[in-house]
Amino acid sequence: MKKTPPYNFCGLPAKYSNYQNSSIVILPVSFDKTSSWIKGSARGPRAIINASWNMELYDIETDSEIYKKGIHTAKEVVPDNSLDMINKVHKKTGKLLNDKKFVIVLGGEHSVSLGTIRAHAEYFNDISVLHLDAHSDMRSSYEGDKYSHACVMARTKEITEKIISVGIRSMDSSELGNIDKNRIFYASDIRKSKDWIKKIIGKLSKNVYVTIDLDVFDPSIMPSTGTPEPGGLGWYDVIDLLETVSRKKNILGFDMVELCPSKNNVAPDFMAAKLIYKLLSFKFAA
Repeated sequence: MKKTPPYNFCGLPAKYSNYQNSSIVILPVSFDKTSSWIKGSARGPRAIINASWNMELYDIETDSEIYKKGIHTAKEVVPDNSLDMINKVHKKTGKLLNDKKFVIVLGGEHSVSLGTIRAHAEYFNDISVLHLDAHSDMRSSYEGDKYSHACVMARTKEITEKIISVGIRSMDSSELGNIDKNRIFYASDIRKSKDWIKKIIGKLSKNVYVTIDLDVFDPSIMPSTGTPEPGGLGWYDVIDLLETVSRKKNILGFDMVELCPSKNNVAPDFMAAKLIYKLLSFKFAA
């Protein structure tokens, strides 16, 4: 009978997953209480971790096995409400950064990003936020909640003005006043541009935090999100962008949010796990 792997990202043995020896920490956050359409992203972290057990751990493009750097999976954060979640993620991320760990937060809905972005901005100087998403998330408030998933970039803007949003194809007119037109890359413009990645690189500071809402991808390859939007980016669009950012800038940490897993299609779960491992390979293989 096949044994169930240890419950950690990639199912790694203790040699490569204990806290002390790991350079990388995965922090799962099971929270989707402000989700406004399809619920279920609270199950996203566990689905990604389960899918990761089936990955090959040799990365072809970078000729590397990044798991040997050590990837520890922290205890899941299961908060009571938005503010509790933000505070817990902020505190936990700060501790991990003080321990010199590279932190990846797994959501959950997009509001889980706020605490970890805040912690990174406090720990590092002059950071910019690379925001990959179908939605601008710049509402001042949504359904009476300023900490809604639809407001996370408006709250992030209170931390840093340097937000570069990529893949956007849906917003409310009320968000237009919060958006910097020089720092937003709409999906409709990306498909017509040959140098969109170069332009993004030119707008990022040296230190970059990356937040990835999985609905940045086209729903034909990423249907498992709470708010799918047509016309999204492809796998290699995102891979080429992240590889270039990794080469040209200093990626400080990242989060991945809004996987809403379906028991009838686990391919998106695996895709999310693979994207995490690819970005880690780009970051640490150099």
